[in-house]
Amino acid sequence: MSHELKENRFYKNKTTLTVYLVLRGLIIFILVRAVLRREYQSVFLCALSLVLLILPSIISRKLKIVLPDTLEIVILLFIFAAEILGELNSFYVRVPHWDTMLHTINGFLCAAIGFALVDMMNRNDRFTFQLSPLYLAIVSFCFSMTVGVLWEFFEFSGDYFLGMDMQKDTIVNAIHSVNLDPTLTNTVVHVRDIADVIVVHSDGTRQALGLGGYLDIGIIDTMKDLFVNFIGAVVFSIIGYFYVKKKGQGKVAHRFIPKVEFPEKTDE
Repeated sequence: MSHELKENRFYKNKTTLTVYLVLRGLIIFILVRAVLRREYQSVFLCALSLVLLILPSIISRKLKIVLPDTLEIVILLFIFAAEILGELNSFYVRVPHWDTMLHTINGFLCAAIGFALVDMMNRNDRFTFQLSPLYLAIVSFCFSMTVGVLWEFFEFSGDYFLGMDMQKDTIVNAIHSVNLDPTLTNTVVHVRDIADVIVVHSDGTRQALGLGGYLDIGIIDTMKDLFVNFIGAVVFSIIGYFYVKKKGQGKVAHRFIPKVEFPEKTDE
């Protein structure tokens, strides 16, 4: 295969290419079905997913970095799991802890990307890592957490301004609030054993939600997402720390850490 033909392919590794083609085929099938059913929101999500699938390869070429095959495959599966399975097939609601799993993986992947960004800004032809292992691990962790926070801002904005439910609600059986204190002395009032919530509308009609508890609007989901993002970021930061400490050695780390692609030197 010629060099030009290789460059025209999105993914050069056979396994990665196979995963990409299978996922793309599934998404195209779902896209066609959505068009026939006139489900235009599903059409948009499928089109977005197809674009996202080729982004890792495009970014790799533009930024001159080498994405390990394992990392590329995990990113592709993550996109499919989040957009197609999570959104279109309602796995976020139907499968317990689906959202938690994806946020944990996201924290891990973003830490790897943050690690690579510092590496790119610290390029050196003779030796890539000039900064201390601890510094790289901290930057990797902070980058991942920043992405996680920005995503929660995005979810909140969608819920607040567009009336969506990106921050999934949680059913709880107890609330603790100073707003229920009639003395206004900042005393926490505890309400326990909540079995149901009754909504009183402006016209006086009452509606029992029948949820089996109180409806927490998003805060528990947000904090849970940030916590599991934290776990994923910490895990990778530790892996990255020892990767640098051992000067690029490690069976796990090299499968997830992008590397700077230096141009080959030619003899003049």
